[in-house]
Amino acid sequence: MRQYGLDTALGERFMTGICDKVAIVGMGCSRFGERWECDAEDLMLEAFREASADAGVEAGDLDAAWFGCYFDDASVGKSALPLANALRLKNIPVTRVENMCATGTEALRGAVYAVAAGACDIALALGVEKLKDTGYGGLPVGTPGAFTEQWRPNTSSPGSFAQLASAYRAEHRVKGEDLKRAMAHVSWKSHKNGAINPKAHLRRAVDLDTIIGAPMVAEPLGLFDCCGVSDGAACAIVTRPEIARELGKTEIVTVKALQLAVSNGSEAGHGGWNGSYIHCGRLAGQRALEEAGVRSAPDEIDLMEVHDCFSITELVTMEDLGFAEEGQGWRAVLDGAFDRDGATPCQIDGGLKCFGHPIGASGLRMAYEVYLQLLGRAGDRQLPSPTLGLTHNLGGEPARCVVSVAVFGRND
Repeated sequence: MRQYGLDTALGERFMTGICDKVAIVGMGCSRFGERWECDAEDLMLEAFREASADAGVEAGDLDAAWFGCYFDDASVGKSALPLANALRLKNIPVTRVENMCATGTEALRGAVYAVAAGACDIALALGVEKLKDTGYGGLPVGTPGAFTEQWRPNTSSPGSFAQLASAYRAEHRVKGEDLKRAMAHVSWKSHKNGAINPKAHLRRAVDLDTIIGAPMVAEPLGLFDCCGVSDGAACAIVTRPEIARELGKTEIVTVKALQLAVSNGSEAGHGGWNGSYIHCGRLAGQRALEEAGVRSAPDEIDLMEVHDCFSITELVTMEDLGFAEEGQGWRAVLDGAFDRDGATPCQIDGGLKCFGHPIGASGLRMAYEVYLQLLGRAGDRQLPSPTLGLTHNLGGEPARCVVSVAVFGRND
């Protein structure tokens, strides 16, 4: 990247990234599900109280906060006021962010960057969504302006990701039944993992025959290839590592990387993209792994939480992030590479498939699981001694998306 007005040495000094500059001292996550008994404010408090007790930090200790919510009118209303009011924050700066389904990670990015820049000492990132009260079986359908209506006037999320599956199948000459079995394995694995997670929405294992034989939603995606919608909230309290130690933390999780890539219209605008992968997923992954100093993701990353809005998304993401060779992700899935006892466990908490997708919360919920695993606090789900974990949060659709990839690690 060109450094304007700076010599090379000074420019390089300014572009050092955020690796190990920010520590997570507390995280919290509500139970996800059909939370008819509470409102969005209750979910925010449920997540924050856990994070506050974990960090040893009260609301009055926060210097700034970032609040993620996508469907503002359906969930909490506009602005950052709902978070400030729910937590009775001390009139500190609070910023509401939205970046499609990557909103939760976007809130975390704001808090992390502020601490890394020295703009504040202790910051909060919180994401929430209350989707079950909207009256829709899936995501609410709005008319957000000419930009969206011009590019996708009559498509749907299942339809657009079904096109990803069709393009992948055609590009790599994968038999339809083989891809269907691989996608079913993705969902089978997540349901098996989610069954033992008390905070998951769907807590029942599902056999492969049931998944494969389920009603079709958008060919080749069946019912169990699609995640549901839920109510939920998750949050993180971040600070500098030296302050974390002053707070008495001896086991410290730091942010190794946090990168975002956003489509510029080229995928949807011309034929240079064949539709079989997520272009911004590859870019965000490459940038994050480089920032974290990871040379080989399969050899160094111990676990990952990725955006499994549909089973095909997880499968393709394994290739986009370098955990499988291009065109071979379906084989790696069937070989169990990403199962609980596989080479790199994926969705050890059950993923979007079992938590559902309260949009503002999902990215932070992914980070919550990695955080617990790194600290050895994941209970029945605990993996043996992980030291480096990755999250992948995708918003939009394959042809027009935002993708955030983060890496977290132990830094005792």
